[in-house]
Amino acid sequence: MCFEKRNGVGEIMNISEKWLVVIAVLLGSFTMILNNSMLNPAIPQLMDVFLADAVSTGWVITIFMVTMGMTVPVTGYLGDRFGKKKLYIIGLCIFILGSILGSQSWNLSSLILFRGLQGIGGGIMMPLSMALIFEAFPRKERGLATGVWGVSAMMAPTIGPTFGGFILETMNWTYLFLVNVPFGLIGLWFALRYLPHSKSNNRVTFDRYGFVTVTLGVGAVLFALGRISEFAHLGERMNLLLLALGIVLLYVFVRIERKVEQPLLDLDLFKIPAYTYSMIITSISSIGLFAGIFLIPLLIQQVYQFGPIMTGFVFLPSALLTGIFMSIGGRILDRSGATGVISSGLIIVTIGTFPLGFLTVESSLAIVFVWMAIRGIGMGLSGMPSTTTGMNAIPNHLISRGSAVNNVVRQMSSAFGIVFVSIYYEVRRGQLTASMNSFEEASIQAINEGFIVVSILTALTIPIAFLLERAARNDERKMRSNS
Repeated sequence: MCFEKRNGVGEIMNISEKWLVVIAVLLGSFTMILNNSMLNPAIPQLMDVFLADAVSTGWVITIFMVTMGMTVPVTGYLGDRFGKKKLYIIGLCIFILGSILGSQSWNLSSLILFRGLQGIGGGIMMPLSMALIFEAFPRKERGLATGVWGVSAMMAPTIGPTFGGFILETMNWTYLFLVNVPFGLIGLWFALRYLPHSKSNNRVTFDRYGFVTVTLGVGAVLFALGRISEFAHLGERMNLLLLALGIVLLYVFVRIERKVEQPLLDLDLFKIPAYTYSMIITSISSIGLFAGIFLIPLLIQQVYQFGPIMTGFVFLPSALLTGIFMSIGGRILDRSGATGVISSGLIIVTIGTFPLGFLTVESSLAIVFVWMAIRGIGMGLSGMPSTTTGMNAIPNHLISRGSAVNNVVRQMSSAFGIVFVSIYYEVRRGQLTASMNSFEEASIQAINEGFIVVSILTALTIPIAFLLERAARNDERKMRSNS
């Protein structure tokens, strides 16, 4: 292999080797995210297979979110302590093992257990994927690299339900898990062969009190959010206790991190303006993305009376354009910096989302295709470029910690987005049904309002994008003056 030193910090590989790193982490992360979204349409069939109710079977989805969220905060420390390549491979092996065991589940409890194992593997893989890419690429090349890798995070949730529905209609449910194995093994081969070795740091110390509080705090919040899908659930004593416990533990965690010498998650990163702005955009974008993933199937299936396959087709142009423009946005970021690309993307997302708030029962499905496609263009230009810009602003030795924080924020925002829009939809539809003539009219009005709320939230991030772009320009000037 051909290497060259960069400022005495880490190593940079030649062009082909760097892109093999992207392929290696993309294979693992895409397989993991795709599998999680494939299982959403499988809940009714799993209820029949295991003779279980919807609440119990819903844990197949919830447990993955909880265990992944609880694992992410510690990956920064573990990656620094034992080496990122070694830990990523361990995470991928855990995910593959969980997939094999999941296909052999003999009852619902065993399936939930093995899904939790998959979540642990995913919680290790996701933060390290970005950290490994940042180590392999210099600052001016990270936009395109993370844009290509980010296709997995943006496209997999949209095509997963369709792919899962196809498997359920043509094969046994066990193939929802078995399909991960060959792709996971290919990803493992690439990881073993092409991921760069990173040195372990024996001098880092483990923040055990921070670990306990953040793990239990994040777990409690995600656990509660995963149990809430209707308005009535919001008032249940257990959910209120979990949310209160999670918030208290996270508050204690913040106090601990301000005092320890080597915190588990370095909250001082939020003193860097560009990183803070990017996290705000990430959280709002995640809410908008998963709100759309929740609302569009309701629109297509409950209002327009089409099946899951047509729902997947509606997502397809959005997913494809997100992937294409994520790469374009990354290339623009590398060549010209953050100026204009992130704010333009958020403006396009707002333009594409707002008209979805004015659909009627008679609206053509082609209109939904068009506006979803426009949303995809905007998400591609704004999503990963904003994350990359924020990550570029932090010191190289804190990349893995910054990536872990990013994933915690993304995970909790996604869960909150689904809970918020599902409760809003249920409550509002119930109110409208009493005054309207049909269920479809009440449903589409509630869906419209949901999209209007999402468009307003997105519009509010546009000024933040301008602040992020200005902060990034200031960082560029400082780096040039120091070099």
